[in-house]
Amino acid sequence: MSTPSQPDPRVDQPAMTDETLLSVHEKMLGQQPDEKARYRLLPLNLLFLFSGLIFFGGTYLGRYAGHFSPKIFNENAHPPKAGEAAAAAPAVDPLVLGKSVYATVCATCHQPTGLGLPPAFPPLAGSEWVAGSEDRMIRIVLHGLLGPVKVKGVEFNGAMPPAGPGSGFNLSAEKVAAVLTYVRHEYGNGASAVTAAKVAEVRSATGNHAPWTAAELEKVP
Repeated sequence: MSTPSQPDPRVDQPAMTDETLLSVHEKMLGQQPDEKARYRLLPLNLLFLFSGLIFFGGTYLGRYAGHFSPKIFNENAHPPKAGEAAAAAPAVDPLVLGKSVYATVCATCHQPTGLGLPPAFPPLAGSEWVAGSEDRMIRIVLHGLLGPVKVKGVEFNGAMPPAGPGSGFNLSAEKVAAVLTYVRHEYGNGASAVTAAKVAEVRSATGNHAPWTAAELEKVP
């Protein structure tokens, strides 16, 4: 019997010998095919974990999503049914709204401090006009004030433009009431609040009046 020849070092040798390949094939042929699909996609504990997360997510969305209505801000609320009125918007603090309106419309002339700019624009701080008749103040804001007016014994001669509905500022009744409530509350005035209903009442009675004079307003109780 001849002895196997030694491998030639000049030639790359295969990773496996013929005998090894044959042995591997014989072992593979000896196994039964996996006809019953006995395989595992995931360990059972991971399967239960993912199933639980999916169930929790669906339950949470169903309870707290507000039926995905853009009008729902309370996570426990439900959208209004057909035919029902929508929930009323939360009330706005008139002092907060009035401060914002004052800063936008009034502060340029009457100043953020409420001290005014003599000799044209009278002060609001400690003003007998501001703390006095709300009917007069509503008329001034709605229709404006023209000509001289005495405040705290000092005469001021300027012009206040109208700021009510239909004017350049076009303030609503709510905003007129809010800014008057603010100036009557601030600057040491301590007067009562003004309501939007009162503003609407005065506007209905006065219509599109021209800017008032101090003499006309002094006749208003």
